[in-house]
Amino acid sequence: MVGIEELRRPGGHVVQVLAVAACYYAAARLGLIRELSVEGAVVTPLWPATGVALTALLILGLRVWPGIALGAFFSVLYLTRPDITVLGVLLGNTAAPLCAALLLRRAGFRTDISRLRDGLALVFLAALTATLISATVGVGLLVAKGSLAAHGFWPVWLAWWVGDAMGVLIVTPLLLMLHRARLPLPLGRWKEATALAAVTCVLVPVAVYSTLSTLFFVYPLIIWAALRFQLVGGVLCALFTSVVATVAATDGAGAFADLNRIEIMVKLQAFNGAMALTALLLSAVITEQRHTRRSVEQACQELVEVLEHLDAGENPPPRQHTEADDEADDETDDRPWPTDAP
Repeated sequence: MVGIEELRRPGGHVVQVLAVAACYYAAARLGLIRELSVEGAVVTPLWPATGVALTALLILGLRVWPGIALGAFFSVLYLTRPDITVLGVLLGNTAAPLCAALLLRRAGFRTDISRLRDGLALVFLAALTATLISATVGVGLLVAKGSLAAHGFWPVWLAWWVGDAMGVLIVTPLLLMLHRARLPLPLGRWKEATALAAVTCVLVPVAVYSTLSTLFFVYPLIIWAALRFQLVGGVLCALFTSVVATVAATDGAGAFADLNRIEIMVKLQAFNGAMALTALLLSAVITEQRHTRRSVEQACQELVEVLEHLDAGENPPPRQHTEADDEADDETDDRPWPTDAP
């Protein structure tokens, strides 16, 4: 994936590792801006560092895993003093995205998330399965150390797991989309995009901060964004809504008023999870259908041209390579992964 020759040399690999560590640490600090206290433990409703780590492994290859460990190390040092349990937390936070990347590779995941199977793999293999590692290891060490009572294991474990999963569901698709973006950006529906952005910026805060339980108002916006703008619209709308909901939840305002910390966490994570799933899976379905329709239209056009030449007694023209062929080639190549060799 990386086309710069210097980055494939040993010195370039060091630069990649340090860049991944810096991005992981920056994402961790960003996630710590908003915190919730569950059973005396500090948890984050959205942990973007896990999404950053998985994206780095998908784009740069598995060999940048030391950058994840390094970034996780400095993130833990920011929160607590170093001790033996830090090594366990580092192991869990590094192993979870590594396991997610390996599972996605096994499933033939494509980083453009243009098929329903890609969306399902990202949700169920990376977000919901691999992140069990970091949550179980991290919370288990807190209990073993005595920093967390045994009865608090499951509430903290749930918060930790869902926070990591949300980082994968929201941050990873956004970063993969930015990685594939090319200039100039298409502006064919800029008026509709502007209208969608304006309505979202007005309606989402109203729905979140209202005490009338109107969170469901955001789902038509998510569906609108995914149907009309696929992954770009769906992910950006979900990210904005998640940030607004997280701010309201940590402040105990709006739809999250008069709830205890456990209830706030459950309500926020259920809302964020359902919203991210809707945006991601619907976007993948629409994109896959668009590609299928384009391929069928191209095949019909070629068939018409062949029949016209046969009616005229001429030999059919040689078939030219088209965009549909490129997509078909991509379908047969289920391993769009960068090489891990230096």
